[in-house]
Amino acid sequence: MVRLIMGAKGSGKTKHLIEMINNAAKDEPGNVVCIEANRTMTYDINYHIRLIDAEEYKLNSYDLLRGFISGLYAGNYDITQVFIDNLCKIVGTSVNKDTEDFLNWLDVFGERNNIKFTATISAEVGEATDGMQKFL
Repeated sequence: MVRLIMGAKGSGKTKHLIEMINNAAKDEPGNVVCIEANRTMTYDINYHIRLIDAEEYKLNSYDLLRGFISGLYAGNYDITQVFIDNLCKIVGTSVNKDTEDFLNWLDVFGERNNIKFTATISAEVGEATDGMQKFL
């Protein structure tokens, strides 16, 4: 399952995501992971959440992010929810067909491994491709 949150910069996406992350820390039976573009949420989220600074790992393409998420799960089968803040900023691109393909991969990977994914993108909803609409 993939949930996508889109909106212009400053529209409150990250604040909403922080609330969702902290609720997941209380409610999720498994481990919760948050991947962010840089360490801005360190003091805003519950200390039980595994916070990952994507900049540290140079996750600057969807292929690298795919491999990273696969590796996270291979090392910890107890992951039940993953949050990705500012997806396009992490990989250094704007919304495009590759973004749609990545979200579709996340959906398949999540269904197969029983992981819920939530991602934010700083772009207007109108910029989402037709294939991305199902995740909004």
